[in-house]
Amino acid sequence: MAVAKDELLLVTGATGLVGSHVVETTLRQGWRVRALVRASADRSLLEKWDVETCIGDLSDTDSLRNAVQDASVIVHCAAKVGDWGPVEAYRRINVDGLRDLIRMACEAGRLRRFVHISSLGVYPARDHYGSDEAIAPAVDGIDGYTRTKVEAERLVEEKMVNDDLPAVILRPGFIYGPRDRTVLPRILERLRDDRFAFLGSTQKLMNNTYVGNLCDAIILAICRDDVVGRKFNIRDGRLVSKEEFIGTIARLAGYPVPTKVVPLPIARALAKSLEALWRLLGKQESPILSMARIKFLGLHLDYSIDKARRELGYEPAVDFSQGMEATVRWFQEQNQI
Repeated sequence: MAVAKDELLLVTGATGLVGSHVVETTLRQGWRVRALVRASADRSLLEKWDVETCIGDLSDTDSLRNAVQDASVIVHCAAKVGDWGPVEAYRRINVDGLRDLIRMACEAGRLRRFVHISSLGVYPARDHYGSDEAIAPAVDGIDGYTRTKVEAERLVEEKMVNDDLPAVILRPGFIYGPRDRTVLPRILERLRDDRFAFLGSTQKLMNNTYVGNLCDAIILAICRDDVVGRKFNIRDGRLVSKEEFIGTIARLAGYPVPTKVVPLPIARALAKSLEALWRLLGKQESPILSMARIKFLGLHLDYSIDKARRELGYEPAVDFSQGMEATVRWFQEQNQI
């Protein structure tokens, strides 16, 4: 039985990049939406949209109990993100918090669809050339985020098998779009200051994923009963090289297009040395170069979306050039460029 738009949809992480766009998209399509947001988060946009909000987070079980009441659909976008810090700090949110959210939702007795936003980062940290969902995730991820996203997927799969959790797992790549507060601002800052350097070949592909395309996949995962219990890679229809990705951002922002390249073996050696030093010193912030950043900017990241096209009916509507133009325009409108 298909999920109807008059049923209540809960979005976790609703002030983040993905969550805010899910809220915006579903509201525009006429869904009833509730947003779970942290007390410290900027809720001005949600207030402008007149969205029902529930204050809390994944570490607060009472707030989760309140948030899931009457919700028949949950789109789980919230997560602790980053590429540095103890694994346990990530596990408390990305795994333990997820477990509590699922338990509360099941106890409430109304859940008919749970869309779990995972990541293509769960795959092994190596070059990929059309890797699909048959490739096993890497349990020994290179940072706390990727390790716990693998653990989170396994938890969802366990609940699907043992407790009939009506879930769909989506694995997007590098998500970009308006309202990004993490990666794009750092890239823009380095481009502005002429401090950006490519790591290895500039022709290796990104796993670029425009947030609007991801939202389309999420809506399909909500509405299609025949995909419950499955997982799907999600990315743009056209992958771009590191050179095109960074060069497009630079040109749209009016910054010089970078040409500096650090050979990958040198970058890896430097990253390992810096990580060892940072851990010895107990630093809370990640080093300027890490193995996680080499994975993002140094590897060939081509993942297949054939399964999503075939079974989910996913067809990315927005090309990279359009998506990045909209993204940079938003930064310009916010006077961040």
